[in-house]
Amino acid sequence: MSPNRILCQTEVRPVGLGCMNLSHAYGTPPDEAAALAFLQRAVDLGYNHFDTATLYGFGANETLVGKALKPYRSQILLASKCGMGGVNGKRVIDGRPETIQRQAEESLRRLQTDVIDLYYLHRWDKNIPIEESMGALSRLVEQGKIRTIGLSEVSAATLEKAHAVHPVAAVQTEYSLWTRNPEIAVLQKTRELGAAFVAFSPVARGFLGGILRDPATLADNDIRRPMPRFSAENYPANLRLLDKLQDLAQQAGCTTAQLGIAWLLAQSEHILPIPGTTNPAHLADNFAAADLNISADILQQAGQIIHQGNTVGARYPAATQAEIDTEEFEA
Repeated sequence: MSPNRILCQTEVRPVGLGCMNLSHAYGTPPDEAAALAFLQRAVDLGYNHFDTATLYGFGANETLVGKALKPYRSQILLASKCGMGGVNGKRVIDGRPETIQRQAEESLRRLQTDVIDLYYLHRWDKNIPIEESMGALSRLVEQGKIRTIGLSEVSAATLEKAHAVHPVAAVQTEYSLWTRNPEIAVLQKTRELGAAFVAFSPVARGFLGGILRDPATLADNDIRRPMPRFSAENYPANLRLLDKLQDLAQQAGCTTAQLGIAWLLAQSEHILPIPGTTNPAHLADNFAAADLNISADILQQAGQIIHQGNTVGARYPAATQAEIDTEEFEA
């Protein structure tokens, strides 16, 4: 067993579970019985950091997670998010204090808990000063409804402004072999401020799994369809990089997804990946990646095979990119 890592002053396993896939965004989700069994399997494997959000399934994911994990509430770190939810079936970013308060109370009910351990602002609403949204979150801490505050997809500058209002316990941003944006500034800033860095999509939205050979086979409602890296024009070039990584993973005696997670864990002790999946075998493999003994040389080679500089295509379509605050590499 590899050592635990610290999140919100709590020891957790190095790899947590992003629960979004069970309700949202990647085609047809499993039915409730299968999803509940899946979360039970995660607990049995030893997962103790679970991440959900108001947005996922427009509340359905929190309801699912609450139902499945209530018996284990004292044994897990439970994270959720506010500031982005469903209004009349559409995704809406709203960081107004009254919205944050309302969404937190709704989340508590759905999650069947008295307090949320880590509560993120899912997106910074650029119409609202970050200090106002942080003020609302800090009041939730005072009310005992949340224990700690997190931010998602923010820049180092925004993080610093927010942290001046109330300590930020964690920043959650996409980070993987093919998405290195955190390395520009926010990874270092979290270190300076003593915040954890929670890496979502550490398996590159399933790309590192090696199963998806043709994005045209994705469901119409799969969020990867409009992402430039998965386009018919760009994906074949990215697959060629993945094939090289597969050869390296075979040398290391692991899967490409495990190699990607192990690479992330090696970047800093304060990084905690939260891969999501609906596949029980992948659930076990992802968790086990923290216990693999992969040489520094192999990990370095992995980082050279796939990186921001040779990946083809932006990580988000232009409209989505405009909604986030993370630093971007120069084109």
